[in-house]
This record gives sequence, structure tokens and C-alpha cells, in this order.
Amino acid sequence: QLQAFGGSLVQPGGSLRLSCVASGFTFSSKIMSWARQAPGKGFEWVASITSKGIGTSYADSVKGRFTVSRDDAKNTLYLQMNNLKPEDTAMYYCQYGMPIVRGQGTLVTVSS
Repeated sequence: QLQAFGGSLVQPGGSLRLSCVASGFTFSSKIMSWARQAPGKGFEWVASITSKGIGTSYADSVKGRFTVSRDDAKNTLYLQMNNLKPEDTAMYYCQYGMPIVRGQGTLVTVSS
């Protein structure tokens, strides 16, 4: 199971840190990712991190503003989001695997 939390309403330019707690599988061995779905749109991949956090990758739309990290001891994935923009408004999900296993999301709303 995957449960994301930490979403809220934030003003443009603000910051949030999302967390995703994993259970029921060997978290440390998985490449983990964040994806988002804006209202009325499809899923968009946001960021990924390899097992042991050796490597990370980001969508161009968030590069330089978002940072993905993980704590394998806590089975937790994080997404630090800085300089948030209204276009970052979406439901955010953590996910892994192919086919994709995606948990419950958390809503981020960026608005003044």
C-alpha cells in the first residue's frame, strides 16, 4: 500500500513537503516515483528516485524547484516542493512498478 499526505493550500512561491508511506512490499528495492493529476487532465510524471537514492530524475516542469528523496528505514518517500506555482495544483501520488502501482493521493492547491 501507498499513502501520500502533506498536501494543502499554499500561496504561489510557497513550499510544501509531501510524504508517502509504503507497506506490503520491499520498498528499498523499488524505483519510486511521484506523479500528479491536475483537474480535468491526465497523469503527469513528476520525479523518480532509484533504490538507495543513488539517482534522481525530474520532469522539466519541476526541475530546480522539486526534490525527491527517500528514507528506506522508514519506508517513506518524500517530495520537497519549493517556489510553487498555480500550475502545480494537482492531486499528487506516489507510485512504483510496471504496471504502475499507485496509492491514495494528496491534494496540493497553489492559489492566492
